[in-house]
Amino acid sequence: MINVERKNSFQLRISRRLKEETSHNLDIYLFVPGDLGLSTQLISEEAFYHAAIQVSRTYYSDEYHLPLVHSRLASRNQLSSDSYRLSLSLYAYQYVGAMERNTQAMLKSAREIRRSEDKHQVDQESVHWLRDQLQQTSDLSESILRRLRRHPPRDERLTKYFTNIDNYLSWFTEQQLLALVAHMPRGGEFTPIRHRFVAICQREEAYRREQEYNAERVMADPTRMSNKMRLLRRLIEYPITLKQRPQELGGGEQKAVKALATAVVMAFVSFGVLRLRDTLGDITSLFVIAMAVLYAMREVFKDDLRNTLWRWLRRGRPKWRRQYVDPNRNVSVGHQLEWFDYKRYSSLDPEIQRLRRRTVAQREEVVLHYRSRSRMSPTRFLSGYEHTQESLTLDISMLTRLMSKGKYDIYRLKEGQAVRESVERRHLFNLVIRETGSEDQPYLARWKVVVSRSGIVDVEKVGESGTAKVSEKDQ
Repeated sequence: MINVERKNSFQLRISRRLKEETSHNLDIYLFVPGDLGLSTQLISEEAFYHAAIQVSRTYYSDEYHLPLVHSRLASRNQLSSDSYRLSLSLYAYQYVGAMERNTQAMLKSAREIRRSEDKHQVDQESVHWLRDQLQQTSDLSESILRRLRRHPPRDERLTKYFTNIDNYLSWFTEQQLLALVAHMPRGGEFTPIRHRFVAICQREEAYRREQEYNAERVMADPTRMSNKMRLLRRLIEYPITLKQRPQELGGGEQKAVKALATAVVMAFVSFGVLRLRDTLGDITSLFVIAMAVLYAMREVFKDDLRNTLWRWLRRGRPKWRRQYVDPNRNVSVGHQLEWFDYKRYSSLDPEIQRLRRRTVAQREEVVLHYRSRSRMSPTRFLSGYEHTQESLTLDISMLTRLMSKGKYDIYRLKEGQAVRESVERRHLFNLVIRETGSEDQPYLARWKVVVSRSGIVDVEKVGESGTAKVSEKDQ
């Protein structure tokens, strides 16, 4: 199963959990509107890949309560510090990820309810769903933090790990709940939940002060506090995030192609010089001019020949390779091959074309295709872990720069009067993802991504192969 969500204003986060199978394939197709004028002359394939695509993998486990068991063992000095740190980091990482996804969904629902309140068209089902989700979130967050603090380690070597994670989770939970409070609907039925969230936040702030996790000068400066928590999160993610050793493929082949192209062109130039010498005889002004023309042709055709040979040789072959290394033992646990190129719609697979049905106005779309094929070695994973979780970040800020600036006016009737409103131009991107290897059947789905020059506006899943029909209005 693949999850696509808005990470921030210009980034999409594509995450998936990988099962025990050793081989996994992923294809991502981004359909960019043709009116943006995107081409390889504006943004090359290599430039877009290095600037817009970031991939990370972490260990993943379904044993959610395993860190709690490890905390009891650690309190009895029956567990090593590395195992305790890894287990607790995994527990915190999975809690943070689940909390972020849940909060984003509730914030989206809360904004929609607030907009409908302004129009006096409130959907009661959405209100009930949001209220239930908010109550469950408060219950779960309190329960998780309470269980985490039930058995703090006594060993000083382990206390620093527990302190960092406890400090970050307390602050992170407070920030997520405060964001929900700020965007919560104004209805009176949300007042008790709002008061409960505020009480939890006040209790967490008092708890951090009591434990003396942060200095007063740090708590008084939001920037310093945010930077410290960002550092703590990196410390949490480090022991469970696989190291990467990237490598660009084809370096030796590129040198060989360059040498071959130079040799072929120089052979023709040398043959031409000999023919000129036989024809013109001694060195004259005409001979010098002919030599200049030959060397000019050499410079032109050498680059063209080299580029043609290089494209022919590398066609369909991977361009980059990532080596995944366990950060705790420095042992290779797998690798991944990657492709990225611009595609024509006619060259796409039939199943991709069926899912992305296009109208006449969309025939000029530019298709960006990212492909990865990974092969992992679960037998080399840390003991107790057989799954990994991949997170791919797609940054579209390079594409938003191609959008026109400014706003334009539209008019509509309101209470019998013509009203002018200023709106921002938006573009519809289509994201199609296909995955094989993680599930019994290939997974294929499509998302609509609404984008303006100021960032991503909305992400909505509109189609899934074999399960959902795509209507014409979703084109």
